[in-house]
Amino acid sequence: MSPVSQEVAWFVSAVLVEAALIDGWKLKVPNWLTFHMVLGGLAFATYTGGSAGLLWAFSGAVVGLALLLPLHAIGGMGAGDVKLMAGIGAWMGPSVTLGAFVVSALVGGLMAIAMVVWSGQLVKHWVQFQAIGHEILTVRNPEKLAETAAARKPTMMLLPYGIPIAVGSIAYFAWIGILV
Repeated sequence: MSPVSQEVAWFVSAVLVEAALIDGWKLKVPNWLTFHMVLGGLAFATYTGGSAGLLWAFSGAVVGLALLLPLHAIGGMGAGDVKLMAGIGAWMGPSVTLGAFVVSALVGGLMAIAMVVWSGQLVKHWVQFQAIGHEILTVRNPEKLAETAAARKPTMMLLPYGIPIAVGSIAYFAWIGILV
């Protein structure tokens, strides 16, 4: 399949802005947006590239899922964020999705640090961060980790991860020159 067109990158960017706004407002990326994004990407790639296009888009969706699904499995991320990254993959392909993920993770980390600093509760959040890291290294049971995360959720600041996904992905698209 040929490289991603500028029009596709702008379309995906617009959907990401919509997802970020909804996630910031409701702390949820809705299924109606993520499912249509994934299915639309698969359909568009098939229409424009035939079976090779479908394979490319499907590979991208799988990469998007695989990158965030482990965090979701242990309760560290919502399913909407995972499906949003799969939607990016369906439209942008595996390599662009991987780059967008890396930049989104950096943006998410910086946003999390800014939220903690802004809260003025550095010690509380540092202790929670250490506890989560220790649990991940010692418990190793995704179901138990998810239960622990669910119990801890009311005491934590939540980062609507659709925002860093949007900011990071759009920044990556611009950096590689497909949003000119």
